[in-house]
Amino acid sequence: MVISTAKGLFCTPGNFYIDPWQPVDYAVITHAHSDHARAGSRHYLCHHHTKPLLQLRLGDCSIQTLTWNEKITINGVTVSLHPAGHIIGSSQVRLEYNGEVCVISGDYKTEDDGISGAFEPVACHTFVTESTFGLPIYHWRPQQVIFHELQNWVRNNQVEERCSVIIGYSLGKAQRVLKAMEEVTGNVFAHGAIWNVHQALVQAGFSLPPLNRVLPQLPKEIYKGAVILAPPSALGSTWMNRFTPYRTAICSGWMQVRGHQRRSNADAGFALSDHADWNGLLDTVKATGAEKVLVTHGFQSAFSRYLNELGIAAEELKTEYGDTPELDAGEASDNPAQTKTLPA
Repeated sequence: MVISTAKGLFCTPGNFYIDPWQPVDYAVITHAHSDHARAGSRHYLCHHHTKPLLQLRLGDCSIQTLTWNEKITINGVTVSLHPAGHIIGSSQVRLEYNGEVCVISGDYKTEDDGISGAFEPVACHTFVTESTFGLPIYHWRPQQVIFHELQNWVRNNQVEERCSVIIGYSLGKAQRVLKAMEEVTGNVFAHGAIWNVHQALVQAGFSLPPLNRVLPQLPKEIYKGAVILAPPSALGSTWMNRFTPYRTAICSGWMQVRGHQRRSNADAGFALSDHADWNGLLDTVKATGAEKVLVTHGFQSAFSRYLNELGIAAEELKTEYGDTPELDAGEASDNPAQTKTLPA
């Protein structure tokens, strides 16, 4: 039912694409990160929470929305969206045609973060899954445990009258960290990329804690002891100089491996990910009951091989998806000196 083409994943009977990486006539979008939602398509279909984020990133375009579990028919294919838990509005795409069901996961995480919607496995014959952290070494501790450690790190910096610069993706990670900071301080500032996403979500009706924008005209003293939310592109740039003295922390699943923190030159790392860990991936595949699993971006070779060893028919599916969502609208407004990306 779904094949990989030069333009992206294509539903043959429905004549539409899922998260295409080139412009097409009809694109079904799992979520608003820039590696899955790209500009130029004629018409988009997404969850209604994703719409304001697509509009922020892509501008004025034709967007149709669905709620979770709502069904529509496109050229005989029944299409519905189901919670993926990755970021706000992120959805799995369920396709049904002639009794066959295929589910495309997009990116997902299985722990409910309290913002993105609780992940729900969807029964299917074929499951297309990500594998960003598809190795046994990746095992996440509960979000609340990581939040507690991050909050204590900020409190220690406050005692030393240092700014706490927390690095994370502007869409997804930043909203989770902002919620975690509620218990520590209301003195939180954000880079323009994060501020733009925050404004889009607030204007769409989401309830988020207050946030201030970092602006060139603000006196340096105002940042004393504050929390600064910034995207990976800001790390090591001259934009950071205004916060001196400060310490930096990176929130990313890659922080599970100490070498990544060391190479990033950050003062601290917290393994807070917006993706499923090894056990989350395995549990999800089993919960779908899929007879066939197609494994996309990440450690797809290792994960698909392990599934085959378990007796689950699996194979790799090459795509252009990856962790580059920091190309979102608004980042250029603060003109960081260099661009860096860190997987979620």
